[in-house]
This record gives sequence, C-alpha cells and structure tokens, in this order.
Amino acid sequence: MAQWYIMYNNQQVGPMDISQLRAYGLQPGTQVWTEGMPQWAPAYTIPELMVAINSWSQQSAPGSGMPPVGGPVNNTVPGGKDHVVAGILALVLGSLGIHYFYMGKVSGGLLCLGITLISAILCVLIIGFALLSVWSVILLVQAIMMLTMSQQQFEQKYLNSTSVMPLF
Repeated sequence: MAQWYIMYNNQQVGPMDISQLRAYGLQPGTQVWTEGMPQWAPAYTIPELMVAINSWSQQSAPGSGMPPVGGPVNNTVPGGKDHVVAGILALVLGSLGIHYFYMGKVSGGLLCLGITLISAILCVLIIGFALLSVWSVILLVQAIMMLTMSQQQFEQKYLNSTSVMPLF
C-alpha cells in the first residue's frame, strides 16, 4: 500500500495511507506525493486518490451521518502566492526585497534590503559598486527564473522551502 505525503498548511505531512488523508481535508487541488512520483502533484491527477475523494463525498451526503469531506483546506495555490506576481515584484522592486515580503519570507526580505543598503553605502568605496552590480544580477536572474518556472516549481522552491532566503 502506498504511503502518501500531503502539503497541509504549507507543510509536508506524512507518510500516511489514503484513509488518513481524509483527516487532512484531501481535495482535488491538494498537493500530494508518494515514492515513485517525480514531483508533487495535485490529487486530481492521481486516479486512486480521486476514487477515494469521490467515495468520501458520497459517504458524506446529507443524512449519511458522516462529516463532510474537506473543510477550509485549499492547497491549489498555497497562501494565494503566484509565481508571476513574485517574478514581477523581483524584477521591479527586487533590491528592496518586496518579492520576499510578498511570499511571506520577512527575514529574506529584510536580508535583501540590508544587502542593498550596505552595497549602496559602500558605493563610496569602489567595492560597493561591484557588490551592488553582482547583487543586481543575482536578483535579475532570480526574477527571470520565477517568471519562467511553473507554479508547482515555484511553490516547491520558494513557498514550501524552509530557507529564509531561497535564491536559485
């Protein structure tokens, strides 16, 4: 029997069997993974999970005595953060760390802002220009990567990451 992992409140939970997924409000858009899958995928792309979801829905019909399936969990886009918006923010306001604040990574935003401020202050010295130039290129590459990656890759790399300031 497959052991599943589920993204619940932007955290990986598991392993568990299919019957345990119900307690976590498994919905068609919920991100899941099991051994043998190349990457996380929404539950609706996995036939055996959809069979389970559909059977739970039938069991929880009015008058069945079963609690309704799901609940407030909706993992289609964790936190409602979109990779295109984050990429545009990184492109336009990347030096201020706004894209990190948007993604909920406040420490990363403050670090980004701090690096920019230190670089600007050091512009009095020649090294400041070099540091500011390198930092600008790093942020530009990051913005382009955010804009070109899929939503799922973005969620995995930036939203579901425990890193304070994921760059690449």
